[in-house]
Amino acid sequence: MVKQALARAKQVADYNSFLSLTEERALKRAAQIDSGEISGKLAGVPFVVKDNMLAFGAPTTAASVMLKDFHAPLQATAVEKLEAEGAICIGKSNLDAFAHGGSTENSAYGVTKNAHDTKRVAGGSSGGSAVITALDVVPFALGTDTGGSIRQPASFNGVVGIKPTYGTVSRYGVVAMASSTDTIGCFTHTAADADVVMGIMAGRDANDMTTLPNFWNEKSNSVKKSLQIGLIKETMGDGIDTEVQAAVYEYAERLKGAGHTVREVSMPTISYSLGMYYVIVPAEISSNLARYDGVRYGYRSQNATSLEELYGQSRDQGFEMENKRRIMIGSFVLSSGFFDAYYQQAQKARALLCSEFDELFASYDLLLSPVSPTPAFAIGQKTNDPIQMYKADIMTVPASLAGLPAVSVPAGVSSTGLPVGAQLIGPQKSDRLLLRLAAQLEKGA
Repeated sequence: MVKQALARAKQVADYNSFLSLTEERALKRAAQIDSGEISGKLAGVPFVVKDNMLAFGAPTTAASVMLKDFHAPLQATAVEKLEAEGAICIGKSNLDAFAHGGSTENSAYGVTKNAHDTKRVAGGSSGGSAVITALDVVPFALGTDTGGSIRQPASFNGVVGIKPTYGTVSRYGVVAMASSTDTIGCFTHTAADADVVMGIMAGRDANDMTTLPNFWNEKSNSVKKSLQIGLIKETMGDGIDTEVQAAVYEYAERLKGAGHTVREVSMPTISYSLGMYYVIVPAEISSNLARYDGVRYGYRSQNATSLEELYGQSRDQGFEMENKRRIMIGSFVLSSGFFDAYYQQAQKARALLCSEFDELFASYDLLLSPVSPTPAFAIGQKTNDPIQMYKADIMTVPASLAGLPAVSVPAGVSSTGLPVGAQLIGPQKSDRLLLRLAAQLEKGA
């Protein structure tokens, strides 16, 4: 199985979805499984890790120049848990550098191409993992989701992608982006597969104090005969591609056909969520990336003649343009005189958004929306317009800001043959309910 996966990875090299293969280590682990030395629920199952997670056998670059030669001294807890069950990592996938982006065009090592149309983007920032899964290289791949970085590429490539409840999976061993919204999830072909993978990764970790006790097998996650599902009105209006709207409405009809009730609901605050996100997240990014100064680790300029030059040149040469843009925005909103006007206001608005979700979940079990306003867009179409690029996250950031679980499921195909996803959002710790509902509809498809 591992040899087949490695061969397939080399076959699809033109998609630029891999940054490295861990071939030697993968084959060694495969031999240990064949000999019975290693066993577990996923014994022999190959998988891929997004290259902002620490894993042995290849550098962890975060798709940046800053970390191009960084070899991890330890593995991410999520990777360790999967390997403890016999899964075999065969490589590291491409992403937007430091996970900053929604198209995998911000990688220092080139753009990843969409699995269904090589002239279109893979989505991001976990575009590499989504494409690798869609191309049947491996049964599942890991990604990180801070504001939609699993769900959007899952939609663009026609696979299942889950962003769990904040704290479900340990972030220990993951290159930090925004600490209050970062989550680890996976891409799979079916919701049942995602259920298995997430159940293994979930649980407390002494190295990450934000982790929750393992709630994966709680009874509240079983699907009732009839769920009350709210279709968020504000996500289906102007600016949404008509074929995306049609696919989500059709998915709503399938939910009704399975015995569930779907009604339109309103979330007025949701229209402000993108503004909140692009104040709060850059603030956290600027703080998390301050450690990359060319001194202790990471890229180091060789031409500096003073400490100030070393900092400036190392960061200038090591970071991509989008990294610098987010650092500058974050530093601005945290600066004296602007903290109250921007950052504090955004956090207050975030609290209102969370309250609005709570009010809806008092009456509805789950919520439904599109994943992205459009199917995958053309490579280069939005690279010179960061505002338009940011707008691609408008459907996914609300669940991230509120720490809620959300799943992107294939809902249809556009007239040009591009996949379209629908997004199911639930209250905290309803992750398995989302996946079980998605699996129910897969069986009925």
